[in-house]
Amino acid sequence: MFSLRDRQYMARALQLARIALYTTDPNPRVGCVLVRDGQVVGEGYHVRAGEPHAERNALAAAGEQARGATAYVTLEPCSHTGRTGPCADALIEAGVSRVVAAMTDPNPQVAGQGLQRIAEAGIQVASGLLEDEARALNPGFISRMTRQRPYIRIKIAASVDGRTAMASGESQWITGPAARENVQHLRARSSAVITGVGTVLADRPSYTVRPEQWTRRPYPGDWVRQPLRVILDRTLRTPPDVPVVSAPGHCLVVAGEHHPGRQNALESAGAEVIQLPASGSGIDLQQLLVELNRRECNEVLVECGATLAGAFVREGLFDELVVYMAPALLGSSARPLLGLPQLASMSEKVSLKWQDVRQVGEDLRLTLVPA
Repeated sequence: MFSLRDRQYMARALQLARIALYTTDPNPRVGCVLVRDGQVVGEGYHVRAGEPHAERNALAAAGEQARGATAYVTLEPCSHTGRTGPCADALIEAGVSRVVAAMTDPNPQVAGQGLQRIAEAGIQVASGLLEDEARALNPGFISRMTRQRPYIRIKIAASVDGRTAMASGESQWITGPAARENVQHLRARSSAVITGVGTVLADRPSYTVRPEQWTRRPYPGDWVRQPLRVILDRTLRTPPDVPVVSAPGHCLVVAGEHHPGRQNALESAGAEVIQLPASGSGIDLQQLLVELNRRECNEVLVECGATLAGAFVREGLFDELVVYMAPALLGSSARPLLGLPQLASMSEKVSLKWQDVRQVGEDLRLTLVPA
């Protein structure tokens, strides 16, 4: 159904979409290539929400040469009016002769209607070319549209013996600078970063994206999108002067109890405070994900201690586990990788599948998904 040339042009469209890996949120990352008579006549990608989509940028680059061209797009052209007009209509009006999509749009407002509208205009359509690669580009958007919750990625830094901090709580730094920069990449592509108040008090992190410290410039232009910083703090122990509250971007403190004085102090420092159901063990994580879905969060990075990370794993609320493993030993008294309850038998184990293993500086990055 698809030729080698088709694959080459779609691969280029995917390459374009990746340029804006860190900037399109909450929209999907999309690239488009227009080809006429064997020549690329226009290229484009979606940069950020509210700006033109990939198809419109490619059409603007092609001008009149778009007429009779084949459009290769990594996601089905939209058929509804959001912040911009329908891309399906733009392709029809430009007079393209064929549209090839890597995948249909999981958004219920589109879900095949874009390709149907194009086909009804007498234009040849096809989909499914390099679909796995296209889906891998937008796991959070797909998750939000199909499961009504974000894609959850848990990040942990650990020693070879599976320890994340000394018994005292000291944890800076287990891994080296290359691994810490790599974490910045995960943070930059995330809609939100979740942590617990214990980590905030122990490490005083900021959880900001700092591309000026990266070895390669990741952003198109100088615009930087900071993820929403979420602190789970059942009793509102977060001090108003910690970096995670005052840093650039928006900080959300999720409480489980009502403490007006502490809430006022945090709000005066610039944080937003909300209350969600909680138990003795902490905030209800299911309700937290409902709230983050309401806020259009696609990918969420969990950067926290063993207790909160263990809670996400225990409740099955994770899609990816990323462990940065340092060539060091911290000893049996150091804190464990995850705070999981004692398991009595092998049948109770949490089974995972390897997705990727690679060296990052002096450390290993292990990426696993639920089995």
